[in-house]
Formats: sequence, C-alpha cells, structure tokens
Amino acid sequence: MVRNGMGFNINDGFCELLFKEDGVYLCVYPPEGSGRRLDLNAVLDRLARKKVRDFDRVKVELAVRRADKVPVKIAEPQEEEKIDATVKVTVSPDKMKAYVTFTPPDNGRMLTMDEVLDELSKNGVIYGINRTNLENLIKYPVYNEMICIAEGTPPVNGENGRVEYHFDISRDHRPTILEDGRVDFRELNLIQNIEKGGVLCTLIPPTPGKPGRTVAGTDIPALDGKPAVLPRGRNVIVSEDGTQLIANISGQICYIDGKVSVFATHEVKADVDNSTGNINFIGNVVVMGNVLSGFTIEAGGNVEVMGVVEGATIKAGGDIILRRGMQGMGKGVLISGGDIIARFIENSTVEARNDIKAEAIMHSNVKCGNKLELSGRKGLLVGGSCKVGKEIVAKVIGSHLATVTEIEVGVDPTVRERYKAVRDEIIQIETDLRKAEQAINILKKMEMAGTITPDKKEMLAKSMRTRIYYSSRLMELKDELGQLEDKLQQEAYGRVRCHDIIYPGTRVAIGSCKMYVKENLHYCTLYRDGADIRVGPVDK
Repeated sequence: MVRNGMGFNINDGFCELLFKEDGVYLCVYPPEGSGRRLDLNAVLDRLARKKVRDFDRVKVELAVRRADKVPVKIAEPQEEEKIDATVKVTVSPDKMKAYVTFTPPDNGRMLTMDEVLDELSKNGVIYGINRTNLENLIKYPVYNEMICIAEGTPPVNGENGRVEYHFDISRDHRPTILEDGRVDFRELNLIQNIEKGGVLCTLIPPTPGKPGRTVAGTDIPALDGKPAVLPRGRNVIVSEDGTQLIANISGQICYIDGKVSVFATHEVKADVDNSTGNINFIGNVVVMGNVLSGFTIEAGGNVEVMGVVEGATIKAGGDIILRRGMQGMGKGVLISGGDIIARFIENSTVEARNDIKAEAIMHSNVKCGNKLELSGRKGLLVGGSCKVGKEIVAKVIGSHLATVTEIEVGVDPTVRERYKAVRDEIIQIETDLRKAEQAINILKKMEMAGTITPDKKEMLAKSMRTRIYYSSRLMELKDELGQLEDKLQQEAYGRVRCHDIIYPGTRVAIGSCKMYVKENLHYCTLYRDGADIRVGPVDK
C-alpha cells in the first residue's frame, strides 16, 4: 500500500498494485474519517519505483479519482519489482536522542533487528537504545515517521551550596485588623533582635555532579555545585571555621540587598525639623514625632515614624513604617528597599521593592515590586498611577467623580496560549493511548488463545503502530511542556482584587492588555485571560 506524502495517518487513502498473469492492476482505497485522499503523484512515484512499464496514465488517474476499491488493469503482464523496507537514522544536534524513520516495503521484507542495530551503529548510536521499543517497532512498524529509539543520559549538575538562615528573612509585616475594622499599626512585630555572639546563618556545602552520556557513548561532564558565600553585612563576623555568620554587637537583624547586618537604632525624640536637620544613618531610624516638609531621612535599615510625614523625603534600605501617614503636598517621596506600611499616603511619590500596605492612597504615583494592599476601614485607592508587580488588593478603587486612576499590574505571559494547547494535546493523546492499550490487551488475549481473525490481527497491528506513534509524540510534548512551565514560573501573575467597588475613570493594564472601567464594578477580581481582561468574582 502507499499513503499520502504529507505524513503518516492510519486513516488516509491508499492503493495496492496487483501483478497478475493477465496484467498489472491498480486498486485505490478511499480515506476513512478525517483521513486524506490518495495523491496522484504518490501513485506515479510508486509506479516508477516498482518499474511498471507502459502503464495507461488515463486509467491510473481515473482509478485515483474514483477510489472505489475496484482493481483496474493499467499495464500488460510483467515481473514485479520487490522493494524492501529501509531505515534512516537521525541523531539530534546535542547527540542526546536518536530517531529511526522506516520506509515501507513494497512486497519486499521488513528489516531485522540486527540490520537496524547495524544501521544505528554505522551512524554512531551505541548507547541508550531501547531494545523493547525497537522490537515492537520492527514487529508493528510505523512508516515515514521519526520515532525516538535511543536516549542519552543527561548530566546532573551538583546542587549549589546554600545559606541556612537562623532568622526569618521573609517576615509578613501585616498589621492587626481590629473588630471594628480599624487597623492597629502599633503591633507589627517587626523587630528581630539578637545578642552579641548569636549565630545568624550557616553555610550548607555544595554537592558533586553526576556525569551523563550521549547516544554515541561520549561522556558528558557535569558541573559540581558552587559553594555559597556568607552574606556578610555590617556588625557581623565569620566563625573560625568559615561556616557561620555571628553577630558582633547586640541589636536588630536586618536582611537588606542579600546581606545580613546587625544595627543599633538611632532615635529622634521629637520632630525632624530645623533642630535635627536631615538624618543620614547606617542603621535603623525611629522618629517619635513628625517629619516636616523639606527634610530628608536616609537609613541603611528601617525607618519608623510615629507622627505625620509632610512633603519630606525618606529613603530606607529596609522597611518604612509610618504609624499615621504622609501628606506629601506633591513633594513627598518614600523609597524603600523592603516594604512600606502607612495609614494613609496622599500626593506623594512612593516606591517599594516588596509590598505596600495602607488604609488609603490618594493622588500619588506608586511603584511596588510585589503586592499593593489597601485594607482597614477605607481600603481606598484613588487618583494618580500605580505600577505593581503582582497584585493589587483594595476595597474602593477610583471615586464617584470618575477621578482618573491608572493601575498597571503583572507581566505579559507570552507562552501561556502555547502552554494550554500543549497541555490539551497531552490529555487527548493520553486518552487515545489508554484506548489503544485496552484494545491491544483484548486482542493479545485472543491471539494467545488462537481465536484471532485476520481483520482482528490487522487491528492489533494498527493499534500497536498507534501506541508507538503516540508514545513518541507524548514524550516530545512533555519535554516542551516542561520548558514552557519554566518560562511561566519566571513571569508574574497579575490581578486586581476589589472587595467593594471600582468606579468609572479607572484604567487597568495587566501585562499588554488594557481595560477602561465604564460602569461600577462590585466585589470582583480583574485578571488576564488570553488577550482580554476578565471580571470574575472576588477571591479571598
């Protein structure tokens, strides 16, 4: 038989050449289901390979067009040219996989196991050959398809050394919400203290790598894990054996820019004003009063202000905690290497590497690397612009006056659609494989009992070919799915959660998708779905 030249499909139309005493006959079979019709050029190519002389082309064309399973005499009697099956070996560029492609025999014979192994050896494939799959493939061949038959062993790199911290480096600075809806910004439990001589962190050594091997039998070296480095900051020392970091003073632990430091705290008893001037301190700063307009605080650690911040500038390597809030008057600036926590922020420029948490942010320009959370009694975000890495959570966004409020969250997941298509195809192939396995099990029992009929035997061969083809395809799809998952994990998943109302005038961007709110939206989550922003129920 001959299949269409566009790739293997067990439902495609095919033809048979019959060499009889009174002449050469052509019998063309129609396709089944969604299969393709037999192409005239495929038949002509086969006639050429079989060296059929003086055939009637008009009858050939008519037989292909009709495809009615009726043998048509196309040439006078002649001896048949028998064609044996062939195999082509393809090795991947990285030499980690080898594939075989069989061409079908035409009244000739199929290759033997030894012949295929010899061809693999001639092409340098000597390692990782799956002999069981190869035996099945020779017994139930799949033609004109690349089937993976050998896989190398990839090297396993050693795990890098790591640092084990003896304190919490990812503390959740969540304020306490009282029963009446107010937020208690006094009980934050932010400070982690340590006594002089206390152990801050310990080095865990790396592990060696395990070498791999290509299908050509070549060893692939593996990388040993790299040793970690102690994140030494200020006021800490390294132990004598070099494996631990120890506090050199008693004070507060700060984890800033990947370094562990221990800082004492600088306390301002009243306001930051002309009496104190600007403050620049290596450690933590606590202001018991207000920070007046025009003044600057720069700290290597955390900054905590008990009063109100006016049009001032505060820059902290760690967190910024404003017990009351900030009335920036268009001049206020907050820049934090950690979190920003405030009761309210108004008419200010705010940047935080991690999270921002407040009761209300009004008419401000906000940049937040992770999550913006507006809770408490108001939970208000109105006016200005907010660019947030992962998620915005608020009660009210915008105002009934349709104040322009621009929010941007998340990144564009460029491979999300392909990921979904591959996952769906894997599910379908796994379903088809299960059906093929069930059919094979039933038919093999009939074969062992000696009750199998010729068409059931053909069905068994067809099911075996289907299993081999789908198994190979499934392996390729799972490799691709793993690569897509790695890419997706590197991207933020943006969403906006509103626990009350989003007013018109709000402009939302999630990745490359944009949405203009034109009517009130209540208790909802805005998320990206393909090329659109969807409105769903609010999730806790």
